[in-house]
Amino acid sequence: MKLIVGLGNPGDKFQKTLHNVGFSAIDALAENLSVGNWSQRFKGLFSQGRHTGDTYLLLKPQTYMNVSGESVLACKQFFKVEPDRILVVSDDIDRPAGSLRYRVSGGHGGHNGLRSIIQLCGSNQFHRIKIGIGRPDSAKDIASYVLSNPPAEIRQVVYQAVNESVKYLLDFINDVSIQIPRSKANRTKEIRLNGEPDNLSQLRATNKKNQIQ
Repeated sequence: MKLIVGLGNPGDKFQKTLHNVGFSAIDALAENLSVGNWSQRFKGLFSQGRHTGDTYLLLKPQTYMNVSGESVLACKQFFKVEPDRILVVSDDIDRPAGSLRYRVSGGHGGHNGLRSIIQLCGSNQFHRIKIGIGRPDSAKDIASYVLSNPPAEIRQVVYQAVNESVKYLLDFINDVSIQIPRSKANRTKEIRLNGEPDNLSQLRATNKKNQIQ
């Protein structure tokens, strides 16, 4: 059994913000797995199913980012999931926009959602995939940057990475070693797609040929 958590803030006003790319990654994975139903459980949106014989749990905490650990702990305790069977997807302001990074364990790196999970679950021995969102220019503070709709050029590469993260989330479910190519780990925001999608569904359609089913 594997628990995959996407971090973000609840509510429509945060839906397209950079801080919510964890939610977006879980939504992309759920679409790939044809997840139909979400329920309100564990202070979050929750779903479960089976894929190639393995049970997966999907969780999007609805507690607001800074107390995400409350939701993760409740789910973890109910299903008795060990930390090394948990993977958390979050944004990472210290990575180039559109990059992907995988870590088996580690600290919170200043991310309040990860900080809450580590503090409340009492362990940092959970997997994580970090989606780089880049840093703002000097004219904008970090909070405003992560909680606002990003510029088109940033949104494009970030949501390309969201789409690409599905492969590695499936690898985690299937007990396949996660290996992110250096080209994706070091990607910079200069990478562009042709045209800006109006929403995430359009982006997935654009990249459908590249997405591993």
